[in-house]
Amino acid sequence: MLPHRSNGQKSQLRPCRLAGWGTYLPDRVVTFGEQTRFRIPDGMSQLDMLAAAAEEALRRAELDADDIDCVIAACAAGVQPIPCTAALVMERVAPHAGAAAFDVNSTCTSFITAVDIASRYLAAGDHDRVLIVSGDVGTRFLDAGQRESFELFSDAAAAVVLTREAVEVSHVAAPGVLGSLQQTWPEHAHDTELRGGLSLHPAQSYADGNPADYVFAMDGRRALLGMLAVLPDFFARFFDQVGLGLEEIDLVVPHQASRALSIAMRRIGIPKNAYVDRVAEFGNMVSSSVPFMLATSLDEGRIGPGDTVLLCGTAAGLTANALALRL
Repeated sequence: MLPHRSNGQKSQLRPCRLAGWGTYLPDRVVTFGEQTRFRIPDGMSQLDMLAAAAEEALRRAELDADDIDCVIAACAAGVQPIPCTAALVMERVAPHAGAAAFDVNSTCTSFITAVDIASRYLAAGDHDRVLIVSGDVGTRFLDAGQRESFELFSDAAAAVVLTREAVEVSHVAAPGVLGSLQQTWPEHAHDTELRGGLSLHPAQSYADGNPADYVFAMDGRRALLGMLAVLPDFFARFFDQVGLGLEEIDLVVPHQASRALSIAMRRIGIPKNAYVDRVAEFGNMVSSSVPFMLATSLDEGRIGPGDTVLLCGTAAGLTANALALRL
């Protein structure tokens, strides 16, 4: 169980401001019982979704694309092996920005990793305005015969703009990252995987290879048990390291991994009304899951300036990721 009181020792704030956010959700909807899922239509690409979300984030931030000085793509599977997805997004959205562009990949928690990295650049003064884009077309890699995963995933994209200028708001604490923690347990590296397409099983080997290597494979039970085993200690360490108590978190925004989300939250002591659970409505949106739910919570007025949100989740690896962000 998580400690419900902080230890009184706070980690140092990394000042940054969430200046804008955007999302893209395909119109094509499929249902599995009471579960709703979204599928990218034929003729549309992952890059189309990422660009749409990025353009909305820039509009909301009231920034011209040329104002961006760093683009980070945080996707589980990129648009193509080379160049990086961030360069392709930059080509589409901000071709004259003169920005740095690179990818970050911790699969489903890639967005959290990207915010962590971006906040360090911003706090150090290396960058002023960072665009982070996340999104996957996981349904194009699914095995229709593996019902567990085929009925779980949705396609979507989300983007945020983080800026270095921490605008002072009356009676509201300065925004920024309060602390973060990430760890991987590689004994679970093969619980969820997609083997084909890069150097292990190159695309040109598909014709003579095993087709199963080119679709997503998941041992859901083993992944869930591994996650439940490591999360309590991981989150106890996170709260202790950051110097926060659960009572100081206004909303927990977890990766919408599966219908077992409530089990994981209960395991680490987070009450039902304290976290976002929209799995039934949206499914697992892979890397866009956390930023999409963050943006949705902002749009719905569930959180706002001065609130502290806990972005967290688990991912293939097995990786656990947590970051406290004050809006």
